[in-house]
Amino acid sequence: MPVTSLPPLPRRPIRELPDELISQIAAGEVVERPASVVRELVDNALDAGATQITVRLQAGGVRLISVEDNGCGILRSELPHALKRHATSKIASLSDLESVGTMGFRGEALAAICSIAEVSLLTRVDTPDEPHGWLLDGRSGELQPTARAPGTTVEVRELFFATPARRKFLKTDATELAHCIEAVRRHALARPDVGFAIWHEGKLVAQWRAVAGDSGIAALRQRLADVLGEDFVAQAVAVDWPIEAPVLVANGQQRLRVWGFAGVPDAARSRADWQFAYVNGRYVRDKVITHAARSAYEDVLHGHRQPVYALFISLDPTRVDVNVHPTKIEVRFRDSREVHQGVHHAVEAALAVPRSGNSAADAAPMPVAAPAAPAWTPPTRQAPFAFAPREPEVGHRVSDVGALWATAPAAPPPTTASINANANAWAPPARSADPAPPQALPEGDWPLGRAIAQLQGVYILAENAHGLVVVDMHAAHERIVYERLKQQLDEQQLASQPLLIPATFSATPDEVATAEDGAEVLTTLGLEITALSPKTLAVRAVPTTLAQGDPVELARSVLAELGQHEASTVVQRARNELLATMACHGAVRANRRLTLDEMNALLRQMEVTERSDQCNHGRPTWRQMGMKELDALFLRGR
Repeated sequence: MPVTSLPPLPRRPIRELPDELISQIAAGEVVERPASVVRELVDNALDAGATQITVRLQAGGVRLISVEDNGCGILRSELPHALKRHATSKIASLSDLESVGTMGFRGEALAAICSIAEVSLLTRVDTPDEPHGWLLDGRSGELQPTARAPGTTVEVRELFFATPARRKFLKTDATELAHCIEAVRRHALARPDVGFAIWHEGKLVAQWRAVAGDSGIAALRQRLADVLGEDFVAQAVAVDWPIEAPVLVANGQQRLRVWGFAGVPDAARSRADWQFAYVNGRYVRDKVITHAARSAYEDVLHGHRQPVYALFISLDPTRVDVNVHPTKIEVRFRDSREVHQGVHHAVEAALAVPRSGNSAADAAPMPVAAPAAPAWTPPTRQAPFAFAPREPEVGHRVSDVGALWATAPAAPPPTTASINANANAWAPPARSADPAPPQALPEGDWPLGRAIAQLQGVYILAENAHGLVVVDMHAAHERIVYERLKQQLDEQQLASQPLLIPATFSATPDEVATAEDGAEVLTTLGLEITALSPKTLAVRAVPTTLAQGDPVELARSVLAELGQHEASTVVQRARNELLATMACHGAVRANRRLTLDEMNALLRQMEVTERSDQCNHGRPTWRQMGMKELDALFLRGR
């Protein structure tokens, strides 16, 4: 079928667009749906210092959006400018734009909204010179006195009445209402000190009261419980990195800080709908933060499950550009690698603390393991078992209890260059002649309790103060061995092994540029990649632990991730996969009969091993069944 070319367009003269059309074009960028208006108006209310914000909606926000606050209000002399394009009190110079510390600053939202809807603005400033409020009509510009308490109310009626084609793209009222609630919810998570209320068709649909007291982790915990539910808090661990309070670095800029809550792996969801990231109090969707947080879960999350978290990143405003998107939902960091590493280390460190090693005073019901509580400190010596273990009639006997679990070799761990390419041929390293016994708590403080039996050679049954603990012994020991191998390798400098014959490959211009710009980062990863020509790269050295792998495939993966996120976890991921295989073959196998001493030794090791709540593949290693769950199974008390 022949291709028919379109007829040429008639020549049109270049002319300036009318102001109303310019505002309507801007509205197409800023206002996507009623929730966009709600977000912009709540931003302004927070910038005005409001402590209580009320949102009233009709028809999902299409017929009416009213945002009322108790902020500082707007002076009568400034009201005529409030609805004009690029009129704002937030910035006055380029330096202000480069260090934005407010939620809004562009000065185009109200003007854009006014061009596609009927807008009225009611405000009052709490000063002796302003004994009453003023009402401004957005269409006529008429200004008249009215009664009002200090603060501001912005009413937006008949959204998209001036652009009916845009109105056809809106969804049902219920869907638009859900988007509006989500917009307010995102603000509520970041501001526990502010109360929020949402009314729809005269009915209260959501309310979050201001949290009294300080605005730290405790206030955030309460607000998360109010907004996301108690289950989120019960299944999350606190994140605070660095642990000490933020300080000023040498150049006078604020130090990067990451804090908030990260859900435990058991709380992961099939969708990424409970991932909240904030930069200087502003909700953002940023691939650097998302990738960093997801990479922190790689070692503990099963399959393609998505983690849940509410993370807050504070850094100097001059180190982040918030003026890259009309809706201000995207940002650009001056040093993406710094932010990536900060988020990754913060979440990883919070998840590393074993929940089995915390006090089980508030143990959660199945299927969630005991949530975090005040941590205990392991003693310097091992406390003896206070009970006489019952020996099974048939089973493996170990005279030295610590021998079974002490996997730290006297020599450095083997590398891929020193083991057979077939991982199945690897054998666990021999233990030292006199291994240190595993540290343990006094019997009364054992979170995982004491072992009472072994089930089908697969599970360890233990009794603690809250009921029954079921442990997958192979998965638990696999994690213990894995973490020890990682620790041993981390304590050594990441060695680089030169290749006898450099591996060359055809590269894209982006790959060549990334290799040249990221040479220093590549060196820290044990890689040496140089350019032979504008289209060819050569891999001259690789990490010693990955010497048996494909250097070209490794280089391409690292360059792709480095170019996208300015940070790479490919080398660490590949190394961990190898160590996980080694740990799997070195862990105690199923159907191996253990004595009670050996079972208890494993439980004590779990309580002091990082990430011991999940195996290397992200599956849980233990579960707690409280007495209430056991009583319910047998209908006790009914």
